[in-house]
Amino acid sequence: MCKTIDVQRSSYYKWLKRTETLDEIENHQLANIILEYDETFGHILGYRRMTRWINQLNHKHYNKKRVKRMMKLLGIQSIIRRKKSKYIKSTPEVTAENLLDRDFNASAPNQKWVTDITEFKVHHTGQKLYLSAIIDLYDRSIVAYELSGRNDNQLVFKTFEKAISENPDATPLFHSDRGFQYTSKFFKIKLENQGLTQSMSRVSRCIDSGPIEGFWGIIKSEMYYLHKFETIQTLKVAIEKYIHFYNHSRLQERFRDQTPMAVRKAALSGATIPQFLIKENMKIVKYYESLNSKQTLSLNA
Repeated sequence: MCKTIDVQRSSYYKWLKRTETLDEIENHQLANIILEYDETFGHILGYRRMTRWINQLNHKHYNKKRVKRMMKLLGIQSIIRRKKSKYIKSTPEVTAENLLDRDFNASAPNQKWVTDITEFKVHHTGQKLYLSAIIDLYDRSIVAYELSGRNDNQLVFKTFEKAISENPDATPLFHSDRGFQYTSKFFKIKLENQGLTQSMSRVSRCIDSGPIEGFWGIIKSEMYYLHKFETIQTLKVAIEKYIHFYNHSRLQERFRDQTPMAVRKAALSGATIPQFLIKENMKIVKYYESLNSKQTLSLNA
């Protein structure tokens, strides 16, 4: 071996008998934790989240760069998301203004709910399973969800009824896209009877429902794309298991390394409600500044 890698045998034996430094011992311990967490959480953790979870669960203070360097040496990286399918237009019976207007901040639970439906397919058979979910913009928890083999009105109605049964006094701003289920007259009546205000995304503007679209990306990249599901039942169980994991175990940096349900329970039971404002996206700010600048120049010309 020494001859192959052009190293003196005496140097090899000297290295073999040396005493490891404290940093080397700690790096070995850190590497073992990284390998354990990568396997336990299904290879979904990038270096930022890996650092947060290690520090939170082990009461450590590792630097992100150190964890990133160790993950690179171990050949560990996060999962890359796939592109979502194209939006399919529908003819609405009832429409509403975009009252949410991409203001995804909420100062308390049950102020703003966003909902949508996404599709999953079973490997080989092509059978479809539809997931309808409602996310609360304060704590990003999934307040209700429903699974069905049919993408119809009943799927949305059941999801809404489940959310209200869990939160009977809630009267949030209710935001959705313009899918046929949400634009039906029957659904509008359900919202009005509960005292909810309806808001809808503009046509072909999925970013207007950004948080729920983001959740679809998370569940698919961290669970669905990692496995080949052979039956509807195994897929259904996996989705239910992941949503429970997301609500109760998945730490989020924005919430100071707390889970959505921990934040929700603290806010609903406490006299004071912690605030977790979304950081302003400077790329979007600069984009609109440049757009306004161009419009001003064209008007002056």
